[in-house]
Amino acid sequence: MGGNVTGDRERLFVLEASGGGRLFSVNPDGSDKKVLVTGCRIPDGVAVDMSAGHIYWTNMGVPSENDGSIERVDLDGGNRTTIVPEGATHTPKQLHLEAAEGKLYWGDREGMRVMRCDLDGSDIETLVQTGQGDEDSRDETNWCVGVAVDPVGGNLYWSQKGPSDAGLGRILRAGLAVPAGETAARRTDIEELFDGLPEPIDLEIDLGERTLYWTDRGDPPKGNTVNRSPLDPPDGLWTSEILLTHLMEGIGIALDPDGDHMYVTDLAGSVYAAGLDGSDRKEILSAQGNLTGIARAVLHT
Repeated sequence: MGGNVTGDRERLFVLEASGGGRLFSVNPDGSDKKVLVTGCRIPDGVAVDMSAGHIYWTNMGVPSENDGSIERVDLDGGNRTTIVPEGATHTPKQLHLEAAEGKLYWGDREGMRVMRCDLDGSDIETLVQTGQGDEDSRDETNWCVGVAVDPVGGNLYWSQKGPSDAGLGRILRAGLAVPAGETAARRTDIEELFDGLPEPIDLEIDLGERTLYWTDRGDPPKGNTVNRSPLDPPDGLWTSEILLTHLMEGIGIALDPDGDHMYVTDLAGSVYAAGLDGSDRKEILSAQGNLTGIARAVLHT
């Protein structure tokens, strides 16, 4: 699976929010499970930086405590370090690594914002702010969850999931920088691409095919799915197609465009592999606890 050169090997990195919070890795067929980190405080989003040899993940913490954080470890699980300390972000969710610019992006759920920082945790910025204060935070339509970056188009994409199964979920985009003279809370360049979704969660982009993918943990028929849409739709008319169905609250998604594969996790504890069009679906792991984020990397050995 995946166009590797001799000596390289693929690994999937998966977060388990239950069982005390764990980060583990497996082969693309689900074999050779290795627990790398334990004691994560409700981990949710994961990203791998092969050039630096680091795995990053978000900890949601206890939402009422505003004590979320971001940590990193070496590829073997060593040298665990907190780079974004508790309280610098509220409830960090999906994490995206933009290696070329040396930035981490994430959605902050109860913080109602999309944020980024340098790879060492410095220069924390808020790029989008959808609400302020406790009252706004109780409105789940303000909650930012998934995040993806299109460096070619210069755009940031994110999901606002809305209440559970409410059909109020949205996917939006804006530029990678807050426009001059504007603020994260008052940006004029925000576009709403999709609305009325059951409960959109994680986003991923296939830059080669210019395609946006996302999971949705809401109710069927549109929920418990993986979906995709062209990033540059003809005539600007955004349309989507459902690729996978019958997930048990789908959360994480990772793409292998060269190998024409996707990998998906759900809260029921399954990891699925499928073609990018949803074909040839296989359950490669089951009953693994409450699974959240997933990332794929090619290890050079």
